[in-house]
Amino acid sequence: MSKRALLEVIALGPQDAVAAQAGGADRLELVTDMAADGLTPPRATFAAIRAAVDLPLRVMLRATDGFAAGDPAALCEEAAALRAEGAEEFVLGFLTPDGRPDLEAVAALAEVIDGCRWTFHRAIDRAADREALRKELAGTAGAAGLDTYLTAGDARGVEAG
Repeated sequence: MSKRALLEVIALGPQDAVAAQAGGADRLELVTDMAADGLTPPRATFAAIRAAVDLPLRVMLRATDGFAAGDPAALCEEAAALRAEGAEEFVLGFLTPDGRPDLEAVAALAEVIDGCRWTFHRAIDRAADREALRKELAGTAGAAGLDTYLTAGDARGVEAG
């Protein structure tokens, strides 16, 4: 018996979500600002999408373009507010300036999302050492719930990967 690949589709709003569900999506990744590789959507957008479809939703936790965490405390507040709205799955991933995983930011958010399943975002494509990043993450308490890595296969993007 072969296992079918999971089809995860980006949704920016309820119309995207409904179309993705109709097209056979298994899960949605909720973001805003695709020009910045996806940022945290407004809570009202999350609520509208959740009301429009019955698919699992992974909500992006990312406030700025690039792969630095920015203000982890503000991200933690937003994660807590999204959890209060019913978010149960997330997407996040941050690097230090030297290309290592920002374990402090990841651990802070993992504590707030409290064991929810989550995806490490495309920051892995910019890591100094992808294998070392996976090992470092696996060895931390913040890794609870980590079940997916999102990669383009190359730092230059999907076409190059």
